[in-house]
Amino acid sequence: MIDLWVKVLHVVAIISWMAGLLYLPRLFVYHAGLATDSDAAQLFVLMEYRLYRYIMIPAMVVAWLTGLWMAWSAFGFRGGWLHAKLLLVVALSAHHGFQGRWRRAFALGQNARPARFYRIQNEVPTLLMIAIVALVILKPF
Repeated sequence: MIDLWVKVLHVVAIISWMAGLLYLPRLFVYHAGLATDSDAAQLFVLMEYRLYRYIMIPAMVVAWLTGLWMAWSAFGFRGGWLHAKLLLVVALSAHHGFQGRWRRAFALGQNARPARFYRIQNEVPTLLMIAIVALVILKPF
């Protein structure tokens, strides 16, 4: 029964993490066009901080912990599909880190990237998620 609860927690954490990974770059798109000293820019800084610190980071940690638990308890860390999935989750985590770096640049008033950059970056987590879900469901190798 504990494994089912771990799976429930994992799915909820993944949903929360992905929501943040998809929403934060969208905030950056709107934030990029604002003057750094405007009230709106300061509101975006606060929103971005809270999303990253209180939703995305805890969700990522829970997703990793529960995912590693399931990889060990259910699969013994065996399976080519699992290794590929873990590699993609590492890439997703790296993208999470890049988003954190971009968030800090906005908070310091040092963003040098246009809104178009963040529109493109918004697609990275989507593509990784599609590949991860396909590996989990299909287990092709």
